[in-house]
Amino acid sequence: MEKRSKVVLLPCKAYEEEELKRQLKRGLELLGGLSSIVKKNETILLKPNLLKKSETEKAVITHPAVMGAFALLLKEEGYRQIKVGDSCGTSTARKVMELCGMDQILSEQGVQAVDFDRGVRVDFPQGRQAKEFVMAAEVEESDALINICKMKTHQLERITGAVKNLYGCIYGFHKAKGHTKYPDAHSFARMLVDLNFHVKPRLHIMDGIMAMEGNGPGSGDPVPMNVILMSQDPVALDSVFSHLIYLKPQLVPTNDQGEKMGLGYWHPERICLLLPDGEISMEEAVRRFGNPKFVVDRSPQKSDWWVWMAKFFHIFQKKPYILEDKCIGCGICVDSCPVEGKALKFIGKKAPVYNYRKCIRCFCCQEMCPKKAIQVK
Repeated sequence: MEKRSKVVLLPCKAYEEEELKRQLKRGLELLGGLSSIVKKNETILLKPNLLKKSETEKAVITHPAVMGAFALLLKEEGYRQIKVGDSCGTSTARKVMELCGMDQILSEQGVQAVDFDRGVRVDFPQGRQAKEFVMAAEVEESDALINICKMKTHQLERITGAVKNLYGCIYGFHKAKGHTKYPDAHSFARMLVDLNFHVKPRLHIMDGIMAMEGNGPGSGDPVPMNVILMSQDPVALDSVFSHLIYLKPQLVPTNDQGEKMGLGYWHPERICLLLPDGEISMEEAVRRFGNPKFVVDRSPQKSDWWVWMAKFFHIFQKKPYILEDKCIGCGICVDSCPVEGKALKFIGKKAPVYNYRKCIRCFCCQEMCPKKAIQVK
């Protein structure tokens, strides 16, 4: 019989500590227990999604209550060497955590908040797409990384989940630089798969109690999905996420490339989906927990020839545009653009103006806009 990856689906409707702790504990039991995942003498790095400063109700970042409940579980099981950090799009991890109260919740559990303020160049010769990374030193110095991601849409990769969240392990401005080096969805996805192979997270947990639909990952709309997903296979976890929002998992580049490169499985027959009381079919899980109205890009994948033609002639491509009535002229979008010489600039107007011939469609500007003023069409 072919090997199947376990994904645990935990129904959960509220960010209540005791309920979260109970559900997470059951999820860990179904995956073999904490002791099978990480040893007590190892240093553990918790990696949430801390994209930017945001209120928790906007569903931009991993909810502090999920982080706190999991940290409490670790503490009760006797784990002591625990840190939490991320390479944020704007600001620092500590400042993002301070704004949402995550720092206080974690400090009560003895978890140290760290900023990724040192970079380490790491060779990765076995990489299919990326042969080296500039990693946050704190990632390299930890024994075990636990990935606690957020259920959100993404303009480049359709969704951002377990596989994509590891991009926050890249140090500083090298995150932006990566978008110029891997400018399309599939090369970027292959790089992310290589990155997952390098980091080797021990466990992936997805906060999908309140997810983000539409103009994600930073400017979308909160929508309740009422689930937490857990797995040691990030591709399988993201595939379950895809099914729950009625998105064909093979349309997600990180799923497609992840299975092709051997990181995990997206085909449902290779996934063992578990509820707290036992196994469930993917069809039944979608019927009970899915949301067919979830706003996400479900358009068919275009052929390589079509993509090449569109890029060459700069036609029929997704592109960011600015809603001038929402723009406050802060310039964060300009600062976030990784293109040399910038693909958008202030030219005598309150809102910046795009040069679409320079724009690489990485959507960093859209991700970082604090006022939801940048949309994609």
